[in-house]
Amino acid sequence: MKKYIILIGDGMADNPVEALSGKTPLEAAEKPVIDALCKKSMLGSVRNVPALLPPGSDTAILSIFGCDPNRYFTGRSPLEAAGCGISVLPGDISYRCNMVTFSEEDVPLEEKRILSHNAGNIDAETSIALITELCADPEFKQKMDAIGLRIEPTPSFRHIAIQRGGDTENMLAAPPHDHLGEVCGSLIMSGNENAMALRELMVLANRKLEYHPLNEQRRKDGKLPANGIWFWAEGTAVQLPNFESAYRHFGSVISAVPLVHGIAALCGLKPVSVEGATGEIDTNYAGKIEAAKKCLLSDDDFLCLHIEAPDEATHNGRLDHKLLAIRQLDELVTKPLTEFLADEGIDYRMLVLSDHKTLMSTRGHDGDPVPFFLYDSTKQEGSGLSYTEKNGLRGPFMEAGTQLLDLLFAE
Repeated sequence: MKKYIILIGDGMADNPVEALSGKTPLEAAEKPVIDALCKKSMLGSVRNVPALLPPGSDTAILSIFGCDPNRYFTGRSPLEAAGCGISVLPGDISYRCNMVTFSEEDVPLEEKRILSHNAGNIDAETSIALITELCADPEFKQKMDAIGLRIEPTPSFRHIAIQRGGDTENMLAAPPHDHLGEVCGSLIMSGNENAMALRELMVLANRKLEYHPLNEQRRKDGKLPANGIWFWAEGTAVQLPNFESAYRHFGSVISAVPLVHGIAALCGLKPVSVEGATGEIDTNYAGKIEAAKKCLLSDDDFLCLHIEAPDEATHNGRLDHKLLAIRQLDELVTKPLTEFLADEGIDYRMLVLSDHKTLMSTRGHDGDPVPFFLYDSTKQEGSGLSYTEKNGLRGPFMEAGTQLLDLLFAE
């Protein structure tokens, strides 16, 4: 049975970087296996994020999975909630609730800066402990109850808040990872009365968490404190089209990110979690490859393997980590995966791409087209070019990422 694979290096596409003498990270990074495959592949570029929608993995990966974001995107958080096994019912509003780090000046929250969108890569145990204690605080709980809100902890910096009722009309809430180092004032929840109530909770959380013993210990250990929460990515319940019904293929999705698992689950695919998968450069690559092998040896014919590390490295402003993440994608993912397929004698078609650009210049997302290549193990002719943004523009251009699956499954 031929296998169909999508390999996503989240946010690995970029613009030229001055520190790399005008090269992009994809141009500068060592990735011999990926480049060798690309030379034998169809190479082009694709716009995964529709022009009028916010750039991010939510809109981009919906497109890659064949779901038009213009039709199905109701907000990021409901997708993530699905990936965490949290139901968003009709009439509910779901929000992402990040553990974040604010600057520590003695000023109102609106005048503080966002230092980290993930509280310095906070560990799961500390993150859960802090959000659980915060929600149990009588004053905080009273304010949550007054607006019908509850917060569901998850084992990361990404918690999920569910509000029964509420109003999102004219609500504004910026993604914190796109505004690192900036003052909160114009970015924090605003736009209507409900947003102001959520803002009050953020202000109160900052006061409750600032000198929490766990944060004092983090400071002593040289880590950033998780001294705040950030509500954003509001959205309502969504139903996505069934993958198997639409494409006559079925399989699994391996990722460390609840958003990706949520899209998979809502499409009827099987989300696969791997112990030790962090979404960072320390993720359990070997575990992901072992999980991929099991999927490929099963009766499933489709596999998506999502690697978050390049995106997180960029948000953290670590060019060295972004280059390392791309090299790891080549050496620790693509190489063992393709060697396994060859050893097993499995014919396959594999689509390799970045879902969106994440820019070292801004540490935020960008919706410009990204390069992709489609490799077919039964063919040897191809572009003759390495995998870069510039080379992608020399091949065919696909206006919508929703076309990619038809390309992958074409014979």
